[in-house]
Amino acid sequence: MSERTTPTWPQRIGYIFGRTLPASMSEWVRKDLTGPGAARRYLMRFLIPVIPPLMLFLLIPGPKWMGVAMMALLYLPLIYFTVALMYVYRRSRLIKHGLDPALADADSRRRSEAARLDYERRHGRA
Repeated sequence: MSERTTPTWPQRIGYIFGRTLPASMSEWVRKDLTGPGAARRYLMRFLIPVIPPLMLFLLIPGPKWMGVAMMALLYLPLIYFTVALMYVYRRSRLIKHGLDPALADADSRRRSEAARLDYERRHGRA
């Protein structure tokens, strides 16, 4: 029997909470952290689960705008820091799974290399 290459639901939930998956799932982890939709998945994993606890602010007596304002005071910085730390998180997860941390910014390096080559082609350096 061959080893699984994709996680089961319990493994996937553990992975979302920070557990390391077996080495046989390294390709799945690489695609999850660096493939298409990686940023969207990362943001959803951090930003959606905190909404229900924040909704408890709506139960505080007083005008509803006050509960919404208290939610915003916590949620807006969370969005900012989640986006700001995306690169650090992805590198950390790649290292934890034994993958090359340079994969975290491979896409941006590829884009900058294409832009550099285009610049050199247009200005006669290639």
